[in-house]
Amino acid sequence: MTPQRQLIYWLAGLGAILFAFWLLSNVLAPFLIGMAVAYFLDPLCDRLERLGLSRTLATSLVTAFFVIAVALVLALLVPMIVGELASLGKQVPGWIDLLRTRLVELSDMLRTEVDPAILERVRSYVEGLQGQLSSWAAGLLRNVLSGGVALFNVLSLLLITPIVAFYLLRDWDALVSAADRMLPPAYADVIRLQVQKVDETLSGFVRGVGTVCLTLGAFYATALTIAGLDFGLVIGLLAGLVSFVPFVGATLGFIASVGMALLQFDGYIMVFVVAAIFFIGQFVEGNFLQPILVGDRVNLHPVWIIFALLAGGTLLGFVGVLLAVPAAAVIGVAVRFFVNRYRATVLGVGDDPGDPATAARLRATVAGKETT
Repeated sequence: MTPQRQLIYWLAGLGAILFAFWLLSNVLAPFLIGMAVAYFLDPLCDRLERLGLSRTLATSLVTAFFVIAVALVLALLVPMIVGELASLGKQVPGWIDLLRTRLVELSDMLRTEVDPAILERVRSYVEGLQGQLSSWAAGLLRNVLSGGVALFNVLSLLLITPIVAFYLLRDWDALVSAADRMLPPAYADVIRLQVQKVDETLSGFVRGVGTVCLTLGAFYATALTIAGLDFGLVIGLLAGLVSFVPFVGATLGFIASVGMALLQFDGYIMVFVVAAIFFIGQFVEGNFLQPILVGDRVNLHPVWIIFALLAGGTLLGFVGVLLAVPAAAVIGVAVRFFVNRYRATVLGVGDDPGDPATAARLRATVAGKETT
């Protein structure tokens, strides 16, 4: 088969896979989450196997522990989060009234300096802002909770995901071996090397960055709640979960929590305490969590991750968000591979994984140039 025909087959297969994802996007979420859970827990099962347990027993223990841990976390957090969101919904109209009053006062102060017609339009807009936001929030809540589709999706996530995770985790090594046997012999070594790089990137992100985000979310939520900040639990959890993009989660959490502290507390001592919580979190993340849990294993630029998440969400919705990071890792590794091949074959420098002898010779040549 000629290289051109092979390229056509590969592109046709990729197009068929993307079309299938688009066609089945409404039912893929439990399976993708189950696959992510299995990928996350596979090293723990491997460790239990090395201790003498069978794969089925190790999978059963790990899956049961994971399900119990998630259930306990949800049982503790969901009522608290729902309560804080309900309280937030009750306080938002009061904040809007306060904002409207302050803007009206500001317009009265500027009446002598600004065209009265412009001020009247601003006043009418601000006065109608509360009704618009209230109707928007009610419509959003109605769309989220209405119908049986949302309930079906939630039940499918809760019931199907653990089952998918268990079977994938039990048969993970067999599935990997079956996929390895399907590789074309002429390119098997090259593909294995690139898949290994993708695995290193994904494991660093999913296991390393994911653990960092969960740790920071727990720290921020606990510290803000102890400090007595209203909605500190929600703000802390969101700040931690968004921390996969450096400084973004901490910055958003800092602005939201300090703004809330200014509204809630009379003095500035508690405002400084709330601000210090995020400074401590950033110090711990930069000096301990990131070096220990992540290191230099993640070769994904934060901007590339943000773009992948937005693009995936736009194309496939929630399923696209789930696929965004793996797709970004695969594309990043593929781009670096082809750049290295180009540099090795055209420019005469670089690393050509398809030809180990040439790669070794080029590395030795480059090393000699650097030392002279």
